[in-house]
Amino acid sequence: MAAVPTAPPPAAADDEIVYESMPCIRIYKNRVERYFGSEFVAASTDSATGVVSRDRTISPEVSARLYLPRLDADAPAAKLPVLVYYHGGGFCLGSAFNPTFHAYFNNFAALANVLVVSVEYRLAPEHPVPAAYADSWEALAWAVSHVAGAGDEPWLADHADFSRLYLGGESAGANIAHHIAMRAGAEGLAHGAKIHGLVMIHPYFLGSNKVCSDDLDATARESLGSLWRVMCPATTGEDDPLINPFVDGAPGLEALACGRVLVCIGEGDVLRDRGRLYYDRLRASGWSGEAEIWQAPGKGHTFHLLEPLCDEAVAQDKVISEFLNR
Repeated sequence: MAAVPTAPPPAAADDEIVYESMPCIRIYKNRVERYFGSEFVAASTDSATGVVSRDRTISPEVSARLYLPRLDADAPAAKLPVLVYYHGGGFCLGSAFNPTFHAYFNNFAALANVLVVSVEYRLAPEHPVPAAYADSWEALAWAVSHVAGAGDEPWLADHADFSRLYLGGESAGANIAHHIAMRAGAEGLAHGAKIHGLVMIHPYFLGSNKVCSDDLDATARESLGSLWRVMCPATTGEDDPLINPFVDGAPGLEALACGRVLVCIGEGDVLRDRGRLYYDRLRASGWSGEAEIWQAPGKGHTFHLLEPLCDEAVAQDKVISEFLNR
């Protein structure tokens, strides 16, 4: 289960608060205090699942934790689907190395029998958006450098089936995954690599247009808008194509560089209808792929990380696993 945030200290009187979302983060004009999501747990062999993890430095700014499921003794050279995953956290919280994601991927890699590349990118506001997009693209480029058995990471060179390459993420990570897939459509990937599919879990998209789920929690919805403006100081607002891919002037969704997309939403999530809109607009765009949507009844934003053993989280993981293995 995800760690519960500890009680933060009182706000300091010597600096102006620019944004806060308690009990997780307080952003002052001159510094940032994070109370949740930055805890570190070492890579390991998980005794319950047999999944092995290890960390790789990709560049001075970018790194990743890889998860390799237990291999069949009769097929030690088996090739597995690859999931390049971008964690969420509003662009300002979370880590590929924290206990929540480590526990999640130990279980998910075993369930889905996939090789996971969980990306550590730079966080805003110290590194404002679009730094996260640049780092995430660099991580994908590193992963696909192992096509045809090349590259410096044996797990990818020996066990990755790049014909089954997927991108995924939750919340802000789903936003990132979308933009990386769009960039791949515009620029292509090295070594002839192609993205087979995209997993969008509770995507963080906004817009000046009203949707019904905005009213599920007006305070949370307002906070998400304020957060975006702090994470991306150069933004034009909620109709910036980086946070609203449906706005006039945004790159057309028909250029999304994959053949399959799964969108997961939560019935009680204030971002629910933005995710549904992504699914609807993608299908209407002329994009030639196959889109699916799945809704968790009664559940809120990123519930599966907070309640990983609840029935809805188990069901969502099964839906994603089946998507990756078709």
